[in-house]
Amino acid sequence: MLNREDVLDFAHERYGVRPDYPWKKFPNFAVIRHEDNGRWFCLIMDLTRDKLGMEGTEKIDVLNVKVRGEFIGPLRERENIYPAYHMDKNNWVSIVLDFTRNKEDIRDLIAESYELTAG
Repeated sequence: MLNREDVLDFAHERYGVRPDYPWKKFPNFAVIRHEDNGRWFCLIMDLTRDKLGMEGTEKIDVLNVKVRGEFIGPLRERENIYPAYHMDKNNWVSIVLDFTRNKEDIRDLIAESYELTAG
């Protein structure tokens, strides 16, 4: 199972960045940004399952990443990937970290999000 620490560690090791937590109301919402332009390339949130249309109200960790438009449809057909919560659903997806096992797929999506938000 993948967790928020895996994502934060990957972002730090690969891109030399640490998260910031811009909302007092949501202290567990971690924004991962480019150092040079300040743009987000990841957002990690703890949400209740119902926010993504799932059954129940237990909290889960969710990762938002930007993806190429042509991949939005196929990605959303995959298990644990949903239309982006609280972001542009045409360019971003939400991934339930708590149920995701393939770290390489997530790392690839983070790398793509980094590239798409670079300039």
